[in-house]
Amino acid sequence: MSFLDRMTTKLRVPDPGDALPGRDSELPGIPTTHAVLGTPIRPPFPEGIRTAVFGLGCFWGAERLFWETPGVHSTAVGYAGGSTPNPTYEETCSGRTGHTEAVLVAYDPAKVSYEDLLRVFWEGHNPTQGMRQGNDVGTQYRSAIYWDGEDQRDAALASRERYQQALSASHHGEITTEIAMAGPFYYAEDYHQQYLHKVPNGYCGLGGTGVSCPAGLVSAS
Repeated sequence: MSFLDRMTTKLRVPDPGDALPGRDSELPGIPTTHAVLGTPIRPPFPEGIRTAVFGLGCFWGAERLFWETPGVHSTAVGYAGGSTPNPTYEETCSGRTGHTEAVLVAYDPAKVSYEDLLRVFWEGHNPTQGMRQGNDVGTQYRSAIYWDGEDQRDAALASRERYQQALSASHHGEITTEIAMAGPFYYAEDYHQQYLHKVPNGYCGLGGTGVSCPAGLVSAS
């Protein structure tokens, strides 16, 4: 495959029929407990805990943003938005699974609102860059919000509109964030979970636009 063909593959989400076949079983060795918070990283979560899924570039730094957010019960990194079942990291990075690197956020709505999580999401990366985030290039780095419930969908769409207004006022481009119903979330390998806790000086790669996300994300315009 030529360099041009490889780059084209990395910048285009494959059709389901063209994606890698994957596997029937979950990847082995995935931990059950959050290395920082000490809580389970997979369901069932305690009563009242809800989940949200965000993609905002390399999931190492993205996960840390959320586990440091008060009211978040647990986090995990994995692969979302694609077609290949139970992909590996290498398969996802090939651009042939359709997945983006994502963070599963289990949160207590009584302590932190979904709108607050959206603010962390928008301000934590540059959502105008398409199939990349900074120097990281490929479909696995695309910006994405995968909603669970119509309330999350409506909040996500409203927040995109409000944040676009703020970005445009600061002379930034159009938001390219994918907003879609949540599908399967496939947990990433053990060494990726809470990576920047295990490797404090490890690569992060995230950089926001410097534009604050407006308050009142879902208020009527």
